[in-house]
Amino acid sequence: MRAARGFTLVELLVVLVILGALTGMAVLGSGMAASPARQLHDEAERLAGLLRVLLDEAVLDNREYGVRFERQSYQVLRYEPQRGQWQALEDDARVHGLPDWVELSIELDEQALTLPSPTGKGAAKMPVPQLLILSSGELSPFRLRLSGRERGGPALLISSDGFSEPLIEAEKSPGKAP
Repeated sequence: MRAARGFTLVELLVVLVILGALTGMAVLGSGMAASPARQLHDEAERLAGLLRVLLDEAVLDNREYGVRFERQSYQVLRYEPQRGQWQALEDDARVHGLPDWVELSIELDEQALTLPSPTGKGAAKMPVPQLLILSSGELSPFRLRLSGRERGGPALLISSDGFSEPLIEAEKSPGKAP
């Protein structure tokens, strides 16, 4: 009888599982999984996803929503017609803070806005959103830029023409040929 040569399928699968686990631990340990570019993309995805959900909810609930942006945060608001004012959502009354190294800027109708400082104790009691999401399925045309504070770092744009869902794209560096 001849001796068997080579490895069995089970042995190969065990080696692949071990290599996969070691590679995963190496990536997590090296910090590659939490790189600034990755975190910036995650923040952009979170915000764009939130805007998409609010668009759907505005149409389904026949309500007006808004997003108030500050230099390092944003908050979802809902218009209360009985009171004639904007209110923070009960289930999301907290403000979503951005990491300290992220810089946020926004243009509405191609006009750059100066974002207010974080609301403190002396802030206005009735917040007003800059970005409106209407029950008709429309939203304020906007262009929002998320970037790192360091020069030459990654930058992402979230934008909508007012009728389509928000899209995320990498900002093109000036001076680079296509």
